[in-house]
Amino acid sequence: MAEHRSMQRAALLDAARSLLSEGGTEALTFPALAERTGLARSSVYEYFRSRAAVVEELCEVDFPVWAADVSAAMERAGSAEGKVEAYVRQQLALVGDRRHRAVVAISASELDAGAREKIRAAHGGLVAMIVEALAEMGHAEPRLAAMLLQGVVDAAVRRIELGAAEDPSVITEAAVSMALRGVEG
Repeated sequence: MAEHRSMQRAALLDAARSLLSEGGTEALTFPALAERTGLARSSVYEYFRSRAAVVEELCEVDFPVWAADVSAAMERAGSAEGKVEAYVRQQLALVGDRRHRAVVAISASELDAGAREKIRAAHGGLVAMIVEALAEMGHAEPRLAAMLLQGVVDAAVRRIELGAAEDPSVITEAAVSMALRGVEG
């Protein structure tokens, strides 16, 4: 029984990822989840009390996977500058991934305080990963620099997600350049 519930919960989360990546937060409804998984709508409520609960669990499951991908890319880099570059590149490489697209859709939605706090904490963990490399590069305020760097990444993510006129590779190169050299180009 526990294994069946676990499989159903995983199927609901996978359906939620698909709905979010295809149609944004408006697409994430309990009737749509029920339709995607073949469950009765009332059964969806047995697993999640609200849409916010689905979002919170997606954050708990997907953010660590995303952060592990970024961390692994940074570990492969040989220098502090290489770590900063890997931090930016890996996050932007994940933009097309359904997990990332779901997280972006979640971040843009109206959530309750608990879900917003989980997203903030997860982003804080991501930002913390780069502080040491920025300190090695000589930044007087590495935590502040890390938060600003994440702002550059977030702006690049939005630009890619919006289907900007520039190719995603051009956006990535511009973000890496800005991360490593500021606005000097």
